[in-house]
Amino acid sequence: MFKFRMLVSAIALTGSMSVMAADALPTTAPAPANNPTTPEKVELGKMLYHDPRLSSTGTVACASCHNTMLGGEDNRPNSMGVNGQTGGRSAPTVWNAAFNKVQFWDGRADSLEAQAAGPVTNPIEMGMKSWDDVVARLKTIKGYRHAFELAFGSDAEAITKDNATKAIAAYERTLITPNSAYDKYVKGDKDALTEQQERGLKKAVELGCTSCHSGPAFNGPGVFQKFPVNSSGFFEAQYHFQKDKGLAEVTKKDSDEHLWKVPTLRNVALTAPYMHNGSVKTLDKAVWLMAKLQLNKELPDADVADIVAFLNALTGEFPAQTIPQLPGTPGSSFN
Repeated sequence: MFKFRMLVSAIALTGSMSVMAADALPTTAPAPANNPTTPEKVELGKMLYHDPRLSSTGTVACASCHNTMLGGEDNRPNSMGVNGQTGGRSAPTVWNAAFNKVQFWDGRADSLEAQAAGPVTNPIEMGMKSWDDVVARLKTIKGYRHAFELAFGSDAEAITKDNATKAIAAYERTLITPNSAYDKYVKGDKDALTEQQERGLKKAVELGCTSCHSGPAFNGPGVFQKFPVNSSGFFEAQYHFQKDKGLAEVTKKDSDEHLWKVPTLRNVALTAPYMHNGSVKTLDKAVWLMAKLQLNKELPDADVADIVAFLNALTGEFPAQTIPQLPGTPGSSFN
């Protein structure tokens, strides 16, 4: 928060910003000691991420709900899993997820590796009965046996749940979108933001938006926040925000009701619809509602427009993605 206040002071005094590079998004993500990033692991992870054979029906891949050809999710209010089932939450973006300290809307996973394990056996999402079944299926595919050995060595059994989730996480750590207009601005390019975007940045800090959406990824890494802070029967009837109890669905603690991981604002202009249940269709409405429900402030249209303009300045440069050639099963079905 202190850095953001410095930023706003600099804008007010000079009309531009020449330092503050510490707030720019890093171009690489740190990897845990037990899962160093390697090209072979990333390539295997990309294959697994895009392979619908990790689902019970062979129709749903990680990429189905977290599309790296778009904003890292699927632009649906609720994602569709196997057999046309839908859950109650909107898919969070995979772009820059490496900078989250916790994963999922309710923060129940403490790493990308832990997150990667969940959807595969979720009955609504990918629907496999167990990871043992996933591993058994992968072992029938010759190309995967080779890819796992390249990534993890051939001294021991390479195809395991642990190695599969490590590979997917290694790939996801490459999904970073730096060099947004905001990043260029804080690195010293005074023309990178428009006047309206500068006003939006200043307003976001003044209102307190960056108290939660802090840090280079604007995600308050590891922070949980109650939503909505200010309950309203009028808005609840429209958006049903409190139907889902958030972290309390995991912990079963009353004190955790309606606590949510603070989501990143990076590329938020591309990830409509908004909120944990995807009930808000447009970014301007989301900004207005957040001010109303979190800060108890009624924003005029001009302030909303300025903040939306600033949020558009957080759209970064997306690394080129190529669809991997998945290993086949010549002459037979995978199941």
